[in-house]
Amino acid sequence: MIVFARYPELGKVKTRLAAGVGPERALQVYRRLLAHTQAVTTDLPARKWLWLAEAGPTADQSDPWVGYQRRPQPPGDLGHRMQSAFSHAFAEGATAAVIIGTDCPGLTHEHLRDAYEALRTHEVVLGPATDGGYYLLGMKKVWPELFANKRWSTDSVRADTLADARRLGLQVHLLPELRDVDTADDLRAWETAEKRGS
Repeated sequence: MIVFARYPELGKVKTRLAAGVGPERALQVYRRLLAHTQAVTTDLPARKWLWLAEAGPTADQSDPWVGYQRRPQPPGDLGHRMQSAFSHAFAEGATAAVIIGTDCPGLTHEHLRDAYEALRTHEVVLGPATDGGYYLLGMKKVWPELFANKRWSTDSVRADTLADARRLGLQVHLLPELRDVDTADDLRAWETAEKRGS
């Protein structure tokens, strides 16, 4: 289980969201998203890595990420960083690996369980996001083409990734579509859904 995250620091997280709601509110939201991500991954019966964009404090017993091996994300674009994380997991003996970020409040333990189950019969699992990207990617080996020539953080990422998978002849399992929280509009949609109890 690979989690990509940032240390929660004012002015350095959720910058697109901060543009709409301010850096203090963005940090508050990011802390909630981090806690949610930790909660849905912590009980998975899998080896776990937390790949941080920047180094944070040393883990201690009050740290909810105890049990996750911390790694620094390497320089480069998102595709290079994700490919590096997958390569590391497989080099460490993983036979299937799943990567997620910390932007998806709708992600559940069941989605993660289903992703690993699907990797028994598929080469790739993708969790599509409503913005045209994806909130989860799983695979049983590294396919470099899935990380190359992408315009990251745009609405073409999912379509381009699926097109590459088709060209490679890979069997892809799609999870339910979920919404990331990247902008003020996303935050409003999340808060509205919470009020409705959905």
